[in-house]
Amino acid sequence: MFHQTMKTIQSHISGAAALRDVQSIARYHRIQASPGYRAAAEYCAGVLRDAGLDVNVHSFPANTETRYWSCIMFQEWDCQAATLHAIAPAQAAGKLADYRDSKIAVIQRSFSTPPEGTEADVVVVEDGTEPAHYEGLDVVGKVVLTNADVHRVYELAVKQRGAVGIIFDGMRPAPPVRDRMTIPDALQYTSFWWASPNPQPAWGFVLSPRAGERLRNAVRQHGPVRVRAHVDARLYDGAIEVVDAFIPGATDEEVWLVAHLCHPEPSANDNASGSAALLETARVLHRLIAEGALPQPRRGLRFLLVPEMSGTYAYLATHEDRIPHVVAALNLDMVGEDQDQCQSVMLAEQPPHAAPNFSGDLLAAVIEATAGDSKTHAGMGSYALFRHAASPFSGGSDHYILGDPTVGIPCPMIIQWPDVFYHTSQDTPDKTDPASLARAATVAATYLAFLASAGAPEANWLGHEMLTRFKSRVARQAQDMVTAALQGEQQAPTPVAHVLDYHAGRMAEALGTLGRLTAETDFVASLVSQARHVAGAEAKSAQARVPESAPTTPRPLAEWDERAAQMVPHRVYPGPISTHGWFEQLAPKEREALAQLMKSRRMLAWTMPVISLYWADGQRTLADIADLVESETGQRDMELLVRYFQTLGQLGLVTF
Repeated sequence: MFHQTMKTIQSHISGAAALRDVQSIARYHRIQASPGYRAAAEYCAGVLRDAGLDVNVHSFPANTETRYWSCIMFQEWDCQAATLHAIAPAQAAGKLADYRDSKIAVIQRSFSTPPEGTEADVVVVEDGTEPAHYEGLDVVGKVVLTNADVHRVYELAVKQRGAVGIIFDGMRPAPPVRDRMTIPDALQYTSFWWASPNPQPAWGFVLSPRAGERLRNAVRQHGPVRVRAHVDARLYDGAIEVVDAFIPGATDEEVWLVAHLCHPEPSANDNASGSAALLETARVLHRLIAEGALPQPRRGLRFLLVPEMSGTYAYLATHEDRIPHVVAALNLDMVGEDQDQCQSVMLAEQPPHAAPNFSGDLLAAVIEATAGDSKTHAGMGSYALFRHAASPFSGGSDHYILGDPTVGIPCPMIIQWPDVFYHTSQDTPDKTDPASLARAATVAATYLAFLASAGAPEANWLGHEMLTRFKSRVARQAQDMVTAALQGEQQAPTPVAHVLDYHAGRMAEALGTLGRLTAETDFVASLVSQARHVAGAEAKSAQARVPESAPTTPRPLAEWDERAAQMVPHRVYPGPISTHGWFEQLAPKEREALAQLMKSRRMLAWTMPVISLYWADGQRTLADIADLVESETGQRDMELLVRYFQTLGQLGLVTF
C-alpha cells in the first residue's frame, strides 16, 4: 500500500544533504533555553522556510515560575568561558578543563565564580552518593571529585556539607557496548537542573575517565591538589523555542513528525541527526506534493523541533485544542548512526500497552520494506545490510509524552541504540552515516505520506498487516513459554492462556484505533475475532505440549499488596508527570527516603513508574495496575509502586 510512495520518496531523499544539516546543527551549543539553542532553532526555521513551508517559531517562558501541565520550567543559561587549572603541587600543575576546547568540559548550568576565580583543594570521594561516603572527609570550601550522579553529590556535598564545586569524571555505561574506559578520553555530557528560583550556587567541570584517573593518582601520590576554577556564566529568565512547520491538508486532521533539537555541541547523532532527518523529510514531502508526484494530503503534515520533553510539554499545553485532530505522530531520536562505529541497531520502538494503536506495526512494516538492500546469489530472496528490530516501549524521549493515554497521540519512535558515543564529546558528525540518515528520512516520509492520505482501503490493509504481525508475535510468545516450562523455568503452564488473552485484548484495542483513519470500520470486528481465536488456539496448543505439574499456590498478600488494593489513583495533569522540581519540595527526610528507594531499583525506578502511571485511569486500583504492568513488562515491584504513588499524592500530582 505504501511501496510505490516509498520508491518515489527514496529517489528524492539525500543522505548527503541531511549530513550537511547535521554538521551545521552540531556547531551550535544547544542547551535547552540558551542563545546557542535559539540560534540552532533559527537555522532550522530558515532551512524550512527556504524549502517553502509555512514556519512559526514559538517562544515559551524559561523561568522557575512557569509550568506546563506538570512540567516546571527552568531559567535560561549562557556561558561565555570556563577553565579549571591545577595549580599545586608543581608535579600536578596544568590545565584540566577548558570550555573553549569542549563545551561539555563544564557541568551545564554552572554558576559563575568570582571574576578572579575560585581556588580550592580537591577531595576525592568514591561514589559520593551516600552520607557514609563523607565520613572522615572535610569538604567545606573544597571541590569534590566524583564519577557518580552529580545531582546526588550536589545534594550531599554542596548543600549539606559546604563544598563549592564538583569535578565529574564518570562515564554512563551503555551495555553491552560501553563501560567506563571504552572511550577513556571522552567527556560525559553532564548538567545541573536547578529546580528552585534560588538554588545554592555551585559550579562544576567534566574530565574524561583517563584525565580523572590522573587527577586521582596525583591526589594519592602528592596529597591535596589545589585547583583554580573560573566560570563566566549567568542564569536568567529567558525563553525556549519550538520550531513549527506545516504543510496544509484538505481537512483539519494532522500527522506530526517530532525531533528534539537540544543537547550540547556537538551532539551529532543525539540529536542533530533526528533534526536533520526531519528537515530532509519536510523538504522532500513539500517538493513532491507541490510537483504532483505525491497527492495533495487529506491531513496536514506538521514538523516540530523541540527542546526535549520541556518543549513538547509547552507546545501541547498551549495547543490543547489541536491534540484531538492529530491522527498520529512519529518521533526521530538518534537516527543517523554509523552502525559499525556506534555498534547500534535501528529500532522501531512500539507504543505502550496502555495505549495500543496501529502506529507501531505501520512503522515496523515501513522499516522492513527498506531492508531489501541485497539479494541472494540466486536472486530469490532479499535481506538487509543494516541492523534493525522492533522493540517494546521504553520511553525516554518525546514520544513518551505524545503517546501517554491522557494525550492520546499514537507515536512510535525511530532510534538507533545502543551507541558507544551516546551523550559524550565524541558524538561528532564523523560518527553519522548519510545512508542511515537517508533511510530514516525515507521511513519517516513514507510513514507520514501514508497516514496523510489514508482512507478505508489503507485502513483495511493496515488492519490485516497488524493481524499478521500479531499472529507471529503470539505464536512466538506461546513457544517461548512452552520452552521455559520444559526447561523448568516456569512451574505451571496455566499462565499461557492468561498471557495470550492479555495480548489479544491489547490487539483488539489497537485495531479499534483504525477508526482514526476511516469511518468505514466494519472490517475491524472480524479482525478482532480472528486475533482472539488465534490467541486461544495458541494457548490450547501450548498447554497441550507442557507436562502436567502441581498447581502453584497463590502468593500471599504482603503489606504492600494490601495497601495497593485500597489505592485508586486519579491523574491530575495530562501527560506523564515531569518530576523535575517536584521531589525537591519534599521534606529532607522524605526526599532522602525516596532517593534511597529509587537508587535501589536502578533503571526499574524510571520505567516502572511511567508505565504504571499510563494504566492509572481513575478506576483501577494500584493492585490492578501492578498486574497490568507485570503483563506488559514481566516486572513486579509493589513496594516501589505504592511508595511512588504515595509521594505523588503527597505532592498533589495524583488524587485517590
